[in-house]
Amino acid sequence: MRKILALISLLAGVWSATAQQAGNFNGLDMQLGNLYRLSNAQTRSISPENFTGEKGKGGMAIPKDNAAPNTANASHAARDLGQGWKVNPFVVIKPGQTFTMGEISGPGAIQHIWMTPTGIWRYSILRIYWDDEKEPSVECPVGDFFGMGWNEYAPLNSLPVTVNPGSAFNSYWMMPFRKKCRITMENINTEPMNLYYQIDYTLTNVPDDAAYFHAQFRRANPNSTSDYVLLDNVRGQGQYVGTYMAVGVNNSGWWGEGEIKFFMDGDARFPTICGTGTEDYFCGSYNFDRGGKYIAFCTPYAGLHQVITPDGTYRARQRFGMYRWHIMDPVRFSKDLRVTIQDLGWRQGGRYLQQHSEISSVVYWYQSEPHQPFPKLPSRDELEIN
Repeated sequence: MRKILALISLLAGVWSATAQQAGNFNGLDMQLGNLYRLSNAQTRSISPENFTGEKGKGGMAIPKDNAAPNTANASHAARDLGQGWKVNPFVVIKPGQTFTMGEISGPGAIQHIWMTPTGIWRYSILRIYWDDEKEPSVECPVGDFFGMGWNEYAPLNSLPVTVNPGSAFNSYWMMPFRKKCRITMENINTEPMNLYYQIDYTLTNVPDDAAYFHAQFRRANPNSTSDYVLLDNVRGQGQYVGTYMAVGVNNSGWWGEGEIKFFMDGDARFPTICGTGTEDYFCGSYNFDRGGKYIAFCTPYAGLHQVITPDGTYRARQRFGMYRWHIMDPVRFSKDLRVTIQDLGWRQGGRYLQQHSEISSVVYWYQSEPHQPFPKLPSRDELEIN
């Protein structure tokens, strides 16, 4: 009898511990296997219909002809129906203006961002700041951040990023923060832009070991070095989780022989990780070629989603867009990280050709703060797609 009572007591203790653990689920790390779990996390969303994300404050705009900027942009359309009928679904960002899309007090995490910006995507600069930092942890032209570096729509269907018709940009990168999150969009174009957007987030406890999301843009037009630098001057502990690269080819042959190299934790001349070729790194092979043609593809973790070829008039070069997400195989570093990829093709006689391609890139990583300052973003003319 004592053994039975002891067993019952033990099982009760296990059940109690399990129930307590379940009650502490913070609502992060979402996937199909834990959707059934209850959590005290609070779901919120920021959009032009609720700039602050406050509870019970959505859809309050009133149609007015003399409304303040970005408070009733669809007044004319909603004039017959009134408040609550899609009165302010977008914002207008003037030339040279930086608009604060959202400012959130934590702790919490961004779980999804949707937007559809008008105009030239390369001239709309997305920035994200964590806690009280003065320098952004994310600084990218918005098109490049979502894998649209050539300012042309192409379907992209992957786990952390999707781009859907007509020009719907979606990010599912998990972005935890502790004190504050601030997201801005700068319009460096000479024309105003409209921005429809929604930032979906949760207010909850963040684990002590949660690192901060970072994304950095670079461009070389043309590339003047043998190794194009994807990322440099990273200090601290973290993990590299993704690469987007747009390549404009200035020669007529195969262009993707370049090896990617990860120099980490004190590596000097030689890296710890060295890939075997550009198409291999992006999880393809043999020039992305089947039957003498490039084959575009999108998968959860990698893709060649954009293939632009000459059309006989103004499209004079081959251009490509590729992504590789290190979700199942993050590249972890403890002290420092530098990442390069060779700009390499073929020339006659079975010899390698050191190319001078146009290359733009965005790299994505998590690290402990503070981070090193980013390189200065190129000017508008230097960002222009020629």
